Amino acid sequence: MTTADSSRRTHYLVTYVIIAVSTASFALLQSMTVPVLPRIETELGTSQSTVTWVLTAYLLSASVFTPIIGRLGDAYGKERMLVLSLSCLSLGSLIAALAPSIEVMIAARVITGVGGGVLPIAFGIIRDEFPEHRIASAAGFVSSLMAVGFGAGIVVAGPIVNGLGYHWLFWIPFIVTSLAAVAAKVFVPESPVRTPGRVPVLPAFLLTAWLVAILLGLSQAPRWGWASVEVIGLIVGGIVLAAAWIAVEHHETVPLIDMRMMRLRGVWTTNLVALTVGFAMYSMFGFLPQFLQTPEATGYGFGLDTTESGLLILPNAVASFICGLVAAPLARRIGAKVVVVAGSLLGAAGIAGFVLFHDTHWQVLVVNGVIGLGIGVVFSSLAPLILAAVPPEQTGVASGMNANIRTIGGAIGSAVTATIVTSSLDPEGLPLESGYSSAFTVLAGVLVLAAAAGLSIPSMSRRRLEKQLAMDPAVATEAIAVPAR
Repeated sequence: MTTADSSRRTHYLVTYVIIAVSTASFALLQSMTVPVLPRIETELGTSQSTVTWVLTAYLLSASVFTPIIGRLGDAYGKERMLVLSLSCLSLGSLIAALAPSIEVMIAARVITGVGGGVLPIAFGIIRDEFPEHRIASAAGFVSSLMAVGFGAGIVVAGPIVNGLGYHWLFWIPFIVTSLAAVAAKVFVPESPVRTPGRVPVLPAFLLTAWLVAILLGLSQAPRWGWASVEVIGLIVGGIVLAAAWIAVEHHETVPLIDMRMMRLRGVWTTNLVALTVGFAMYSMFGFLPQFLQTPEATGYGFGLDTTESGLLILPNAVASFICGLVAAPLARRIGAKVVVVAGSLLGAAGIAGFVLFHDTHWQVLVVNGVIGLGIGVVFSSLAPLILAAVPPEQTGVASGMNANIRTIGGAIGSAVTATIVTSSLDPEGLPLESGYSSAFTVLAGVLVLAAAAGLSIPSMSRRRLEKQLAMDPAVATEAIAVPAR
């Protein structure tokens, strides 16, 4: 890029604001419907099993399109794919706001799920446009917005529904993402880094097929039964399709997902952390509101409404936001690897604390803050680790797959947690306290596994850094920015 070209490019802070708003909007759309599904069920005259597809369809779509959009961004331009992702978020929100039936609502959520490409595209733009010394902190903050946005969505859903109606859960994101799409088109510069080549159709189809099969099986397991022929068939079929996908990817000249990249220790260990932390975070957020809204007559519930339960979860979102600001400086001081391990253990301690102490409002507030600090600092550290582990032309795919694996972890966790929670019911059909305690104990254990996975993230000695600097200054510089000790 020439000096003249550089002078005409938008200042990176303007780009930063646009991608931060875009990421936060996607995160909010992930969670705002969670505590109000019963309201949507009543308004659209459907059943509980059907209304869950408002979440399932969104999750499946995001899981499929996140890596595809990331690959398209690397090949055809990240600015174009950012505008496309925001347009899908906007269009899906508009259709959902106007949906006259549950079928239209579900179709709208599929379109909205395409917007999952916002996250890998955001990381790729940060890598391409930001000064080297700002990359780690910017990527960490954007990553933390996913956890913050998910928690904030649960918090704000109640006041929005009570004051404006559930349709505004979609009108507000429609307005914000529409403005963000226009701003991205006008202000975000097109990426100078490209990986030329077509997007392979067969790997894209196989990726879609195995993700849909496995996630569909997991999402429906609580209703159909884990031992049912349908669930076993879907999961086994998904595993077979996944094996076929991997084999095809190995023979593609320009693969959708570079399997050689995925075998890098710095990549697969970070992805394993993302899987386990996603498992715990999405499950905790998904079932904590239900726990807090359980009638007091059960002996353990608080009998809160949507707004009140959201306020008790607020410390989690606030703590995650703070982590987005401090994670990068902390990683530079003590090492990203240490941050990931410590954050995972802190999150595990918070969830274990909730199992033991959940009798009063202040106890719930405190443990939520601890959980938010732990999980928030981990998520804020994963993006810089991925960016440091791969070359610039693969940032979209690598970060997209990391975000996708986080979503897959959430899908698995939600299905497993639902099965544990509903395994024992009282005469009124409500879960027993022991079901929640067992489920949250499992989530704490999963975060301990995340800490163990974090220990496997490769360390980076000063000699290795100097060697990398001699071979590839760009990659080495960013590795220095996010050292792993």
